[in-house]
Amino acid sequence: MYSPMDIDGVDYYVKPMNCPYQILIYNSRVHSYRELPLRWAELGTVYRYERSGVLHGLLRVRGFTIDDAHIICRSDQIRDELRRVYEFSMDMLTAFGFEEFAIYLATRPREGKAVGEPERWEQATEALRGALDARGLPYEIDEGGGAFYGPKIDIKVKDTLGRPWQCSTIQFDFNLPERFDMTYTGEDGLEHQPYMVHRALLGSIERFVGCLIEQYAGAFPVWLAPIQVVLIPIADRHAGYAESVAETLKDGGIRVTVDASSERMNAKIRNAQLQKIPYMLVVGDREEAAGTAAVRLRSEEDLGAKPIDEIVATLRRLIDEKSVALT
Repeated sequence: MYSPMDIDGVDYYVKPMNCPYQILIYNSRVHSYRELPLRWAELGTVYRYERSGVLHGLLRVRGFTIDDAHIICRSDQIRDELRRVYEFSMDMLTAFGFEEFAIYLATRPREGKAVGEPERWEQATEALRGALDARGLPYEIDEGGGAFYGPKIDIKVKDTLGRPWQCSTIQFDFNLPERFDMTYTGEDGLEHQPYMVHRALLGSIERFVGCLIEQYAGAFPVWLAPIQVVLIPIADRHAGYAESVAETLKDGGIRVTVDASSERMNAKIRNAQLQKIPYMLVVGDREEAAGTAAVRLRSEEDLGAKPIDEIVATLRRLIDEKSVALT
């Protein structure tokens, strides 16, 4: 489960995958056909010795976290499980605003490079094809591109520069159930070998975050922005009102901070724009007296003074709708 990695003549051991650990949990007791399918997920950190020349920011790293899961099921459950996972993957990616994909169905490698009977490969490939066809999105056949242990669906998202990045993977596996002697008791009272599906919805979390940053050029929609609103008091005497407005926003489930620095108002606005914070609320004497805040967008659009309750309602609507627009 740990593989040696030679660095400058020293063997280091890295964890390249999470699969064996979940299999050991499965094998810790006897299972009935009635229990299946089992769907086990984890956020597991793994390590791969990528050469220094191919490391690329968050998009290709040596240590990363996978939203990994394994589905253990019977042969009659394969088609529904694969369709469910594929729909889940696409719903997740589109929810984050990705619209352009390169989707591949990778099939059986050439003879001698694959394990498992051809009939099982055909069954698994057709189940994957059925899941793809049900969604109706175009995909390509990667002939012979499957792993030696099963066919797979690869979903690559395209960033704003049109570059495809591998994210979601739905991988069939004939090998591990056999190698780890996985069994369940069937309706006939005999032992049967289950099928296994590996799935990563977002793939490497680090790579997915990198793709998100590229997708939005750092200007996240308000629902995704780490800081959704910054309160900017015009003078020190307005800091107390700014804090009270921030508390109201926090009570509404909005991520907010107060810029109480000694910089001038225009510098604070500029700093917020550079940080790509979606909303800036400027407060001074007039706003404090009226119970309002002057609303500015990172696009430099000035929306004027708005009541605090109206601001909260607008932000909640944008967040709940996962809107890309700021108004």
